[in-house]
Amino acid sequence: MGQRLRVLDVGAGQGTQALRLARAGHKITGLESDPAMLAAARTALAEEPAGIQERMELIEGDGRDTGVLFTPGAFDVVLCHGVLMYVAEPDPMLAGLARVLAPGGLLSLVVRNADALAMRPGLAGDWDGALGAFDTAEYVNRIGLTARADRLAALTSTLDGIGAPLETWYGVRVFTDLAADDAPLPADGELERLLAAEARAGRTDPYRAVAALLHLCGVRGGTGGEGRQGG
Repeated sequence: MGQRLRVLDVGAGQGTQALRLARAGHKITGLESDPAMLAAARTALAEEPAGIQERMELIEGDGRDTGVLFTPGAFDVVLCHGVLMYVAEPDPMLAGLARVLAPGGLLSLVVRNADALAMRPGLAGDWDGALGAFDTAEYVNRIGLTARADRLAALTSTLDGIGAPLETWYGVRVFTDLAADDAPLPADGELERLLAAEARAGRTDPYRAVAALLHLCGVRGGTGGEGRQGG
């Protein structure tokens, strides 16, 4: 087994991501503000073997509470996936997340791509929606909530400012964004090809720049990498 990392999962939800990492041998702290989600995560954790339960802690709290809950440098990795779209002013929270990273630690963000908000309505033939999406960073998500998207250039600047400069970035859901949430998975061979195509597009220009989501990786004390080249 490789290095065992101290991981903070901000917005842990039902614990799916955190449990996978705990099963892989890492020490996980899951932070979740929604009581129902937290209860579901605790139920799932209770069904795991004792060794995994010992490696995972679930805390009720918000990503903006890290300065109160944790000491500086407490984690090797901080995950913040699918959270920033619900935070009106993300910069203070991001600064707090960088603060709890150890030197050389990884800050992993998954955000809605504001530079590609017109893609989903445009591909669906909703021309009014597409035209309206060009001039905004707000959108209505699949569960009907108004949310906020981020632009790569702005997040790159923010990561520089908090001492965790962008090391690399990827596009997520380049070809599959219109797939229904309840769509059945393709057969194994087709699924492998789909995932291979998504993975290739997600790391290749110009495709990654029009992905529905962006995955950004900043490194605490890093010098920046290909992310500075933009999309």
